Amino acid sequence: MSNQKLIKNRIRSVKNTKKITKAMELVAASKMKRAVSATLSSRLYATYSWDLLTSLSGKLDEITHPFFVENIKGSKSLVVLITSNRGLCGSYNSQAIKKALLLLKATDNNEIISVGKKGDGAMRRIGQNIIASFVEIPDNATLNDIRPLSELITRKYKSGEYINVKVIYTDFISALTQKANIRNLLPISKTEVKEMIESLAEEKSKESLNETSVPYIFEGDTNKLVEMLAEKLVRMQVYQMILESSASEQSSRMVAMKNASEAAGEMIDDLTLVFNKARQAGITQEISEISAGMASVS
Repeated sequence: MSNQKLIKNRIRSVKNTKKITKAMELVAASKMKRAVSATLSSRLYATYSWDLLTSLSGKLDEITHPFFVENIKGSKSLVVLITSNRGLCGSYNSQAIKKALLLLKATDNNEIISVGKKGDGAMRRIGQNIIASFVEIPDNATLNDIRPLSELITRKYKSGEYINVKVIYTDFISALTQKANIRNLLPISKTEVKEMIESLAEEKSKESLNETSVPYIFEGDTNKLVEMLAEKLVRMQVYQMILESSASEQSSRMVAMKNASEAAGEMIDDLTLVFNKARQAGITQEISEISAGMASVS
C-alpha cells in the first residue's frame, strides 16, 4: 500500500511539473513572436542603410575613418559575448560559451564584454578579464537600451587599445534551428562591405526594390559623413545581434519546455501503468488471502 502512495505522489509531482513547463512554453512562444517581429521590423532600416553605403561604395578606397582601418598599434582583442540571464533554454547558452572558449583558446590577450549573466559567470569561472558586464538589457530591447553597450565598444576601439572587436552571438534561423556565430564587428572590412553591397544589390533586383531607390548626392568631407554613418551602423549591427540572440533564446526555451512537457506526459503514462499494476497486484493478493482464510475455516 505504501508503494502505491509513493507512486501516486510521484504522479502528482510530475503533473505539477508538467503544468509549469507548459506555462513556460507558452510564455516563451509569446516572447519569441515579439522578438522575431522586432528582428523583421528592423530590416527596412538596414536596407536603407545599405542603400546609403551603396552610394558611398565608389569612394570606399578614399575612406580613412578608424572603423575602416586596422589598428596596428593595438595589442589586444575585444570579445563581446551575448548570452541570456536565465537558463532552461536548451543548448542556447552552451553553444555561445563553447564558441567563446574556442576563440579564446586560439587567440591570446583578449578582454571581454559580457552581455547576460550566464556568459558572465562562465567567463569569470575560468578567470577571463571582463572589463564590463551588461545584465540589465530587457528581452524587448530598443536602440536606446543597447546604446551604452555600442558606445563602449566604439569608444574602446577608437582608443587604439584593440586590434579588432569580435561579437559572439546566436543567429536565429528558425524556431527549431539557432546557430552560434562569431562576427568581426570592427574594423569594418572594405572588401566585406563591397561584397555585402553586391549581394544586397542582387537581392534587391530580385525583389524589385530598385524601383524605390533614390540617387544620393554627397557634399563636403566624405570622412565626416562616414564617421556619422559608421557610429549608427555599428549600433544597428549590435542591436540586430541582440535581437537575433533574444529570438534564439526564446525559441530555444520554447522547444526545451515543449520537450520537457512531452517527457513529463510520457513519465505520467509510465507511472500510471506501474500504479495500476501495483494496485492490481494488491487486489489479487487480498483476494488470495480471503480465499485462503475461507478455505481454512471450511
